[in-house]
Amino acid sequence: MNRVCSIFSQLLQLFPRLEFESLVRRHGAERHARGFTCWGQFVAMLFCQLGQAQSLREICGGLACCEGKLRHLGVPRAPKRSTLAYANEHRPWVLYQSLFQNLYQRCQHVRGAHRRFRFHNPLLSLDSTLIDLCASLSDWAHYARYKGAAKLHLLLDHQGYLPQFAVLTTGKTAELKVARRLRFEPGTILVFDRGYVDYRWYESLTRQGVFFVTRLRHDAHYRVCESRSRPQQGPIRRDQIIRLGSAWYRQKHLLRRIEVEVPGKEDPLVLLTNHLTFGPTTIARIYRDRWQVEVFFRALKQNLRVKTFVGTSANALKIQIWTALIAILLLRYLQLRASFGWSLSNLIALLRQQLFVYRDLFTWLDQPFEPPPDPALAPAAQLPLAWA
Repeated sequence: MNRVCSIFSQLLQLFPRLEFESLVRRHGAERHARGFTCWGQFVAMLFCQLGQAQSLREICGGLACCEGKLRHLGVPRAPKRSTLAYANEHRPWVLYQSLFQNLYQRCQHVRGAHRRFRFHNPLLSLDSTLIDLCASLSDWAHYARYKGAAKLHLLLDHQGYLPQFAVLTTGKTAELKVARRLRFEPGTILVFDRGYVDYRWYESLTRQGVFFVTRLRHDAHYRVCESRSRPQQGPIRRDQIIRLGSAWYRQKHLLRRIEVEVPGKEDPLVLLTNHLTFGPTTIARIYRDRWQVEVFFRALKQNLRVKTFVGTSANALKIQIWTALIAILLLRYLQLRASFGWSLSNLIALLRQQLFVYRDLFTWLDQPFEPPPDPALAPAAQLPLAWA
């Protein structure tokens, strides 16, 4: 006899229903709902991501053919295509943003053992990626003459490589416009590329006690104040204390310029940071670890549904992208919990085949290729002996 519910149901247990219903009431998401609940919409959209459904027809048909197992998910019946499309167009997408933030808070307790650096400062990467859209269908996201686009701005937490914060905008929104609105805890180390060049923003981060590591533009004006000794071995060429700025604007705080030799390239990699105490090799390793945010974007686009959309409105697109972020955060959580060495692509491929299988989720994660125990071979339970 099966003592567990389906794997999909066990995944949904990571989202407590009482907490979910409180978010629904807070955002007024079911104000005009009749029959089709927000929980049913969330189950359908999460099935779209984990089951690799390409359209509304595949979502509703995939759930309808598992009709007998939907009650274990808290859904009485599969939705109709028109019902799901209407819900995605009209129900607030901020419900899924709040659900993502709550899931991130729940996932933090499993990331503690996954630390690559000795320092205890929070290490975050800030970057953005374009999501291509059809200009004729998504006229609200006009980007070029025949092209539409949305832009996903993301903060990646390097302790566990979990997405910490995200903002969805149109494709023409500048990265710095979003970055200037963000606030970070003092002591945070923020890594970003040359798309975020703004000397006044650098000054603001330094006043807040936030450290940053980025690349220096080749045409930047600066004055060398001190040249530090560099390691005898390794890729570090120069380690200098500079004051950044031109003749008409000069920063008040001292910064640090580090040249790193890159194998196979003639020109060195020039880094800029306001952290004056870390070794230059540590600064170079911090910036090299920024590549993980690019790996995250590639995994998001290759393994989840953020290229083809089941709705054309801005609200439907945001719901689908936030559901994709919830799904990839859920997959990263499973990776951190499992003792088996899962890759993200392999995990989502095998999980898609096991969604409605009745098997213990975490036992399967640790031993995915071991058959489940045969219930016929299990010892029978001993009945208690009682006097009449």
